[in-house]
Amino acid sequence: MFLVGAVATLATVAPLFLGTEPLPSVFYWLCMLMGLGFLIAAAGVIRSATAQRREVATPSPPSAT
Repeated sequence: MFLVGAVATLATVAPLFLGTEPLPSVFYWLCMLMGLGFLIAAAGVIRSATAQRREVATPSPPSAT
């Protein structure tokens, strides 16, 4: 998602520098996928960190050997 949004952002900004006609408004909506992809990735990192923290905090049972 982030990559699609990043490409759409580059495609949306390019006409400003090239002096061509702006792209349709659909591309502006696709740019929002970059932020959404970032939020999903950040949520995954936070979820993984909390799971690891819980795993470390839980005492392991004594081994039977």
